[in-house]
Amino acid sequence: MSGFRRGVRLGVDVGRARVGVARCDPDGMLAVPVETVQRNDTSIDRIAAIAEDFDVLEFVVGLPVNLQGADTASTTDAREFAAALQTQTGTPVRLVDERLSTVTAHAALRSSGRTQKKSRSIVDQIAAVILLQQAIDTEKSTGNPPGATIPLDEESPR
Repeated sequence: MSGFRRGVRLGVDVGRARVGVARCDPDGMLAVPVETVQRNDTSIDRIAAIAEDFDVLEFVVGLPVNLQGADTASTTDAREFAAALQTQTGTPVRLVDERLSTVTAHAALRSSGRTQKKSRSIVDQIAAVILLQQAIDTEKSTGNPPGATIPLDEESPR
């Protein structure tokens, strides 16, 4: 575990309708689901309150690039959400590639016997767990934090 920065992290899977939130323990042993937050004007407030409850080190926000690694409208939306989250909380945000995390979450839920309709309320949490666990595992195996940070003084994403 050399180079792993100890502390709770929140994984955030940003969607247009819902935002999945997951957390890990301070030693980064396991990512677990926390909540699905409805996407509206109070989403940032709710996630900030969750972060305060867990005294988080940082947010790990999924960056939904396409399969070629290029930005999409959803990528821009996630960057803007991440910047607003960081601005409101003052807590650092790491943006990590989350290609296929929602697809993987749907597949995991299907294999456990849940239909897509029954999974709608939790799939975003599972996607957040997947992206957070991948980020933790990356940091533990490489000794380097995953993804890219948003500068703390950045007013708006580029």
